[in-house]
Amino acid sequence: MCGIIGYKGQRNASEVVLNGLKALEYRGYDSWGIASLSSELDVVKDIGKIGKWMIEDIDLSKSSLAIGHTRWATHGGVTTENAHPHYSLDKRFAIVQNGIVENYQDLKKELVQKGYNFKSETDTEVIAYIIQEELKDKELIEGFRSAFSRLKGRNAVVLIDSVSGKIIGARNGSPLILGVGDGEYILASDASPIVKYTKDVVFMQDNDVVVLNDSYHIINSVTGEEIDREVSHVSWDIKQAQKGDYPHFMIKEIMEQRTTVADSIAQEKDAVMEIANALNGAFGTYAVGCGTAAKVCLAATYAFSSITHKHINFSLGSEFPSYHHFLTDKSLLLVVSQSGETADTLEAIEVMKKRNGKVVSLVNVMGSSIMRQSDYALLNNVGPEKSVCSTKATTAQLAQCILLAYAAADKYDEGMNLLKDASNKLNLMLNDQFCNSIKKLACKIVDWESMYVLGRGLNYSIALEASIKIQEVSYIHAEGFAGGELKHGPIALIDKGTPCIVFVANDDVKEEILGNAMEVKARGGYIIGVSPEDNSIFDFWIKVPDVGDASPIVNIVPIQLLAYYLAVEKGCDVDMPRNLAKSVTVK
Repeated sequence: MCGIIGYKGQRNASEVVLNGLKALEYRGYDSWGIASLSSELDVVKDIGKIGKWMIEDIDLSKSSLAIGHTRWATHGGVTTENAHPHYSLDKRFAIVQNGIVENYQDLKKELVQKGYNFKSETDTEVIAYIIQEELKDKELIEGFRSAFSRLKGRNAVVLIDSVSGKIIGARNGSPLILGVGDGEYILASDASPIVKYTKDVVFMQDNDVVVLNDSYHIINSVTGEEIDREVSHVSWDIKQAQKGDYPHFMIKEIMEQRTTVADSIAQEKDAVMEIANALNGAFGTYAVGCGTAAKVCLAATYAFSSITHKHINFSLGSEFPSYHHFLTDKSLLLVVSQSGETADTLEAIEVMKKRNGKVVSLVNVMGSSIMRQSDYALLNNVGPEKSVCSTKATTAQLAQCILLAYAAADKYDEGMNLLKDASNKLNLMLNDQFCNSIKKLACKIVDWESMYVLGRGLNYSIALEASIKIQEVSYIHAEGFAGGELKHGPIALIDKGTPCIVFVANDDVKEEILGNAMEVKARGGYIIGVSPEDNSIFDFWIKVPDVGDASPIVNIVPIQLLAYYLAVEKGCDVDMPRNLAKSVTVK
């Protein structure tokens, strides 16, 4: 959600920032802008997509330092005036920001009383003027630090100053990473625009302020004390963040699941067993996530019940604070997040930490906020996921949850063998013939305005996840239900020809879910069966391998493909669906 980049070095900073903003497009945005310093500080910004722009099209002089931003509207509509960067009134500096300034109304009222005139509707402009006000009696770094400390909420702010030629960045709850190159430095919201130039990074922590000049130094925003942060090495390859020969990131990432499930379970056994022991020793365990990650968490509760015979509570990240009454120092939070920066999930961790409970995280981004705040963490190991619609991270997280359930049941080797088998069979399943059959199905049902998805047991959560996939990329209304709930209301929505996807695994609820499918068919529904075996109830059969407890992994993949082909048929923006962001860093 929004993207920040800043560069200082020997290259053309405006071009580095432009290319960096293109690398950050996947985060979701509706406008963009660049501030560049050569003989003077210039700002160019616009609404819409940045992908079509080349450096020759942008009226910015060659320079050695620049900052840029992709904005996802929160305060104020999608307009050029509201796009970042925002100047100070005296045009000495410009700033960009990710996050929400929760106390911006109070700050704005104070500034208006002091004579400041606002040109935008954003909370970001407030930050610029607060900094300008602080600079009346303070030096740049002290004034920036003082202003940043007045902001409430999760924020990352980057400033470019025309007087000193410095770039200053700070974070509190919203991600910011420093890339350390050979005589050059890059600030960015994530590693995507950095790895082209360097793989050495500093993961900035809350209340860190970094100053870029001929070198860099980091200070604490509250105390002003200098901080020594470790330089880490990221393993992502720039090719992993490119589409290659694929038309979209989404289809590339779907097909990468031929190997990413196996990559996700390639963990040190001791690390897995340590987490399993922590899960077994906890009294009151909660699985928490948002969006797709929440569906993974729900699947985990079923997996632990079935495999480990252990009860795990489920909660959406945004709802978890309501459970704080039940938390103790023996409680444990299992959190799932692709980005590791999800705001509601971070708040859930804060709630657990206040009760001195433990946190286990499954994340895809090394050094992310969630990973750093966890007592135990497993990386998904799937490489960058650029499409807003999560695919390969989802199946990786499902695999890791299932592995943890087997490990907690003291059946680690059995779990590894099951998941390796599932990975091998998924690799064989994802062939041209299979993809073409899903594409034909998409063409058949693309004109329907609504469809429904049914599942039971482990695959109930997959029914919910399947409906999200279809909604978010094809904009077709889809709803997932537990099969047993059908006759309690949703069956009234079934009309002649209404598509209904049904997940049928070879498990102890097979007969019940087939019965639910029959109820839909009897009312004219078009049954799409996802199952290892065909059935006369199915009007269209999607054959998936029989992999036991790992069925959620192989079952969701064909619906990922279906959602993709539906979106392509409808001409939707597959990788960047409307109104959505990849990393939801605001509440």
